[in-house]
Amino acid sequence: MTATRIDRGSTPTTTIYSEGGDLVFERTFDAPRERVWRAFTDPEIVPRWWGRHGTTTTVAEMDVRPGGKWRIRQKDSKDGATYEFWGEYLEIVPPEKSVSTQRFLDFPPILVTIRLEDLGGGKTKVTAEQRLDTLAMRDGLLQSGMTGGATESYDRLEELLATL
Repeated sequence: MTATRIDRGSTPTTTIYSEGGDLVFERTFDAPRERVWRAFTDPEIVPRWWGRHGTTTTVAEMDVRPGGKWRIRQKDSKDGATYEFWGEYLEIVPPEKSVSTQRFLDFPPILVTIRLEDLGGGKTKVTAEQRLDTLAMRDGLLQSGMTGGATESYDRLEELLATL
């Protein structure tokens, strides 16, 4: 039996859906795969697109190799709230795929697989799959506003890729 695919707030540019406990984001960027890979893995570039407008992002650690750790901090300019995301890289296949854990607040670890597909003509499809342990965990992430933050981050990434 196959899980049902349910739209979770797709926009004209970003497809967002769930299949069972997985939450998936898909977006095609007008940039070659190597450039998109660099934007996802270069600690100097990530703060320029990660997060909503009005947040300041700092990469505290980013060791992009199996077993390497990553840690990103965000500060909201509106209310001064700070957030931290962290995890460990499990698999790295440049410029095609990364698999890592992701932690946030007191949520259990999420397994995140990011695939970059070269579509030719300088276009790259990014598929970010988040494997969640429970449907309650998925629903909690959806209620947190995470899909809006991810879409806004991808919008910022699209703008940045044109300048790299």
